[in-house]
Amino acid sequence: MISEPSRYYAVELQALPSRIGQVRRIISAHLRHWQLDALVDQAVLGVTELLTNVHRHAQPDKGCRVEVELLLDRLTVSVRDHDPRLPEVGPVEAFGLLDDPDALATSGRGLAIVGAVSESWGIRPCGADGKVVWFTLTAPPCADPVEECARAVYGAAAEAAFAGVGYSRLPGVPLSAPADPVPAPSVARPVLAGRAG
Repeated sequence: MISEPSRYYAVELQALPSRIGQVRRIISAHLRHWQLDALVDQAVLGVTELLTNVHRHAQPDKGCRVEVELLLDRLTVSVRDHDPRLPEVGPVEAFGLLDDPDALATSGRGLAIVGAVSESWGIRPCGADGKVVWFTLTAPPCADPVEECARAVYGAAAEAAFAGVGYSRLPGVPLSAPADPVPAPSVARPVLAGRAG
């Protein structure tokens, strides 16, 4: 029996630099809401590398789908694109070796970075429909489970879902003007664990 429900989020986007910054902020907000603050940096770095690969290499288009799923103590982040070509994994990316003279290059290290920040990663071909590149992180135990329904937000709806949330701005990444801040409730409600019997 699974004691905690799985949590799931998905967003479809064009892997353009401005959209990548928005997805970073949205993924960060979801992980914080799921009380996974300790995984934010790793997850955001990994998803940034995967989306950058889609932006640079995917053909015929830059359309992709990012999925984040927490099941028990495993967070899985995946990016699916429409390009059936599999990335070439060199010795540095496959084994983390730095004795290659090109190892200090500023590009071509995306999968090596994903491998360095994650517990595991892989590529799943989807035939002519493209591929999925994924990585996993081990989630720390959660003190208070978050009770919510699994839901997915797609495309422009993702921006609307977080319109009232204040984000710190990153240089060069445009953000729509935030709505008025939502006031905090004057009385906090206690969170009850367990079920009434």
